Amino acid sequence: MSSSDSISSALVTNDATALGILAVVLGFVFYTSNSSHHFWKKFYTFIPALLMCYFLPSLLNTFNIIDGDTSKLYFVASRYLLPACLVLLILSVDLKAILSLGPKAIIMFLTGTVGIVIGGPIALLIISSINPEVLGVTGPEAVWRGMTTLAGSWIGGGANQAAMKEIYEAGGDIFSIMVTVDVIVANIWMAVLLFMASKAKEIDAKTGADTSALEALKEKVEKYHAENARIPSLNDLMMIAAIGFGITGLAHVVADFLGPFFEANYPWTRDYSLTSKFFWLIVTVTTIGLAMSFSPVRHLEAAGASKVATVFLYILVATIGLHMDVSKLFDADNLWYFAIGMIWMLIHASFMLIVAKLIKAPLFYMAVGSQANVGGAASAPVVAAAFHPALAPVGVLLAVLGYALGTYMAWMCGQLLQLVAS
Repeated sequence: MSSSDSISSALVTNDATALGILAVVLGFVFYTSNSSHHFWKKFYTFIPALLMCYFLPSLLNTFNIIDGDTSKLYFVASRYLLPACLVLLILSVDLKAILSLGPKAIIMFLTGTVGIVIGGPIALLIISSINPEVLGVTGPEAVWRGMTTLAGSWIGGGANQAAMKEIYEAGGDIFSIMVTVDVIVANIWMAVLLFMASKAKEIDAKTGADTSALEALKEKVEKYHAENARIPSLNDLMMIAAIGFGITGLAHVVADFLGPFFEANYPWTRDYSLTSKFFWLIVTVTTIGLAMSFSPVRHLEAAGASKVATVFLYILVATIGLHMDVSKLFDADNLWYFAIGMIWMLIHASFMLIVAKLIKAPLFYMAVGSQANVGGAASAPVVAAAFHPALAPVGVLLAVLGYALGTYMAWMCGQLLQLVAS
């Protein structure tokens, strides 16, 4: 029993058992979602299977069956399975076709960023006018300081969040509250996006969005599958595993060197996430995956590389769900902070929906542009793949852009928050 196990009161403290339970949950969702039984057909008409893969593990955490905080499963999934998954998904990408999707994806991503920068100060203004005591605390535990860390997380990711904590000297208590708000509000929003993804065709038809470039890309991928798909041999599967985990191992070597190198020699690059190992891990697998998409290795897609990647992706989704505690929504002490987070996310979402309507952008650009900001590289490809596995690399590329912009934009948000608080 590890030290983390000893402090957990959860029913299941062994991660091998926890992984087994998550695998059974995923198997149950896939079995029922493909069942011809009338009840399940009706059920999955309204509730997307991907959302269930995410929501059911959150109940395991909420009812203390598995403790998501002490479990190492998310760490393993995000550091080992996610990079392997990205390599295998990007491996077959048609970069030219993705670039032909046009500027709308970037416009929607930047709209999401602006929505977060402006949304935070507006949310603080609204809540402080209802309950002025929210602004009563000054010094390191001031609510605006904590909100800067949330801005860092929602534009870039964990590295940018940590950078904001240092830059604005946020105290430990307000930081931990904002981490809880981050996890709950961001996960609720991701659940909304996954639900919307299942209704994408109807929503795009109503808004009159131009989905021709997206459809062309999807058709190209499906045509390639139809012409080249084969039953994978053991050799194929071993090659897929070798490339996925081999590149992941190499990326960890690069990340373990570059992160500390920039930290020691160029500490100012912390503002650009260049001191973060996770940043270099994602950038390395994305770069190598894109380079390999121009080589004969891309033909492993015909043997099911993206299907293996999708298995990894669903395990990641389940471990993300394991971090959500639904009961925290009803914690009276944190309600005002959750209200700030919810209003903030609503402003971000409103910006996205208004601009998407104005430029007739497909729902895909709105959802992935938003998740690339709010969720980063760990979940943007999940939302993108909910539309089509071929589109997952778009989520990765936008999330990397989020890392680059995160600290600048979160710093700007912090200045506006300070202004509102004073």
